Amino acid sequence: MVMNHDNTFNNNSHNKFPPEEVNFNLLQKTARENGIDLFGVAEVGEERKSFCLLPESLTSELPWAVVMAARVSPTVLATLKEGPNHLYFHHYRQLNFLLDRVALLIAAKIEETGYLALPVAASQIIDWERQRGHVSHRQLAQKAGLGWQGRNNLLVTPQQGAQVRLVSILTNFPLKPGRPLALDCGTCRRCIAVCPAGAIKEEVAAFDSLACYQKLKEFSRQKGIGQQICGLCVKACAR
Repeated sequence: MVMNHDNTFNNNSHNKFPPEEVNFNLLQKTARENGIDLFGVAEVGEERKSFCLLPESLTSELPWAVVMAARVSPTVLATLKEGPNHLYFHHYRQLNFLLDRVALLIAAKIEETGYLALPVAASQIIDWERQRGHVSHRQLAQKAGLGWQGRNNLLVTPQQGAQVRLVSILTNFPLKPGRPLALDCGTCRRCIAVCPAGAIKEEVAAFDSLACYQKLKEFSRQKGIGQQICGLCVKACAR
């Protein structure tokens, strides 16, 4: 593993601030300059136990997760009626490309200092049976204080509701972590009314992931879509 750390972010012009705070601010600045709307850091902790097909020998050395969010266009979402369309499909893919590109950029900046950085793809299913990626971006984003788990099983943010896409980077770069928000969906139930699968329930824990998955598979068979996306509950969940 890399041991010769040369943290170029921590220079004398910032020596009155803790290095973790300096690093956070400079990475956040880079992320926002490249199209990222929300930026946070989570202490991985127990979340590491839910990682899927990542080498524990490596991830055990990566205590922090940088989590970034890009906003889904409300104008594109306004075109949705009863399911995904070609515009939303293209927009969805481009957001994932943006997130992955910025994650690579941020990871490269971290590695230039001699630390480790593992970017995890914004939208990549590793376990199809349980619909899981390498990590849960949503759960890491919750720990970072970017939002909470909504009734729609998505991250809901104070700024954009559920209208965001997420990406994460695991790292040992010294960073200032956030804290989970003491918020929830309250009395809002707009997503329940629009869900075509009937998967969204009153209680967050009652979300029917199988019903949602079956509807996504149905949508993916539509001509020109070819991906398991929907967007209706995302459209409904605006702040």
